[in-house]
Amino acid sequence: MASSSEAVLTQLRKGVLEYCVLACLRGQPSYGLALASRLHTSQLVASEGSVYPLLSRLRRQGLVETTWQESTSGPPRRYYQLTDAGIASLEAFIATWQPFSDAVDAILEDAR
Repeated sequence: MASSSEAVLTQLRKGVLEYCVLACLRGQPSYGLALASRLHTSQLVASEGSVYPLLSRLRRQGLVETTWQESTSGPPRRYYQLTDAGIASLEAFIATWQPFSDAVDAILEDAR
């Protein structure tokens, strides 16, 4: 059974992971394993395998698009990059995140 802290972390990850993926893609395309490794290292995903279904969903929603590129170290890789809709979604999240985070911090500070 997961501890209370693990359950909270799981819920927080679910809420922000999509936007963290979009933020990772801002400025340069990336392939799935590189994204998954970055998110795993920063503890935003519990396992690298959880990123691929999210990338597929983002593609279906039109927030990212993909291209195949040859790799010098193996088979071709699918690269993901933001679409205009993905940029708009990320911008909306960025505009909302700080006020939301500040409000949560204020409530938590009052609870101490």
